[in-house]
Amino acid sequence: MTVTADAALHGPPSSAGLAELLRAPVQAALAARADALRSTLPVRPVTAADRFAWWTSLNAAQARNAALVDHLDALIGHLAGRPVLGCAPHDPMPTAALDAADGFTDALTARLMALYRAGRGPGSA
Repeated sequence: MTVTADAALHGPPSSAGLAELLRAPVQAALAARADALRSTLPVRPVTAADRFAWWTSLNAAQARNAALVDHLDALIGHLAGRPVLGCAPHDPMPTAALDAADGFTDALTARLMALYRAGRGPGSA
């Protein structure tokens, strides 16, 4: 199914159509955020022992940023079809991904995100 932004804003969009339309810009916003944070951190080692030493060497702000990078990477994976803990496996656009992308997208994407949230109704996670 292909949905255009114009159709989504002027017709009654389906939740699935909006999720499809939002996937790429939300992934891009999350990736840009993760990359910006990652660039402020020391290079993350590959081995488990080195990663432990790396984590313990970080100050509090760096540790928060590193944890946020991990969270953003997990959400990006979920949007790419690799379900993440805390999000329903069948949910194409988890609220956590929308929340993490808030303020990091253009005006059109922000409007589409608001339409998607409104279509989900209250209490949807």
